[in-house]
Formats: sequence, C-alpha cells, structure tokens
Amino acid sequence: MTLRELFVYLNDNTNYDFITESSPLEQAMKGQHENELIAEMISSIATKCECENADSPVLRQDVVLALSPLRLKYMKDDAPVEGFRLIETSVPVIDLAFNDEALKDRQ
Repeated sequence: MTLRELFVYLNDNTNYDFITESSPLEQAMKGQHENELIAEMISSIATKCECENADSPVLRQDVVLALSPLRLKYMKDDAPVEGFRLIETSVPVIDLAFNDEALKDRQ
C-alpha cells in the first residue's frame, strides 16, 4: 500500500478530510494542511515511514509505530480532545485498510 492509497482509504472511510483540494497529500507530508492535527499525523507517518513522495510504500507496523507518539500525546489530560478523536478514529480504519489490501492480494 502506498501513502496515497492509505489516505484515500481514510478519506473514504472516516469523517475527516485528509486529502483536499486546498491541502493535497504532498503538502500535508511537509506539515502543511488546513487542519494542523491532520498535518501532524500525515507528516509523522511520512517521516517515520521514510516516504520520498505520496506514492512511497508504507507498511502497517511502520504506520502504527509512527502514530504511537501522537497517541500518547493526545491521551494526556491537557491535550486537545479533537487530537485524541482523530487518532482513535483513524487507527482502526488504518487496520481495515491494510486488511482489505491483504484480502485483495489473495484473490
């Protein structure tokens, strides 16, 4: 799965706009997005997964590891609730994305 495929899947299966016309994925990889929480999430994954561009492949375990520091950050009492909701909503959908890809590859 590529970084782009992952975030298209998240766009299609959550109520968040990870990729928009005004915030394309390439821009968000650099931490520039209309929603700074999403920018942080995308740039963290892109950086930790060593993505050179939006079509770079990503692995499930690397994506989950990239989100671990953000999960801890947004679990703190003084963290913005929306950050917690973003991460907690996205993680199960990320698992589904990789599961769907694995099932597709078996057929």
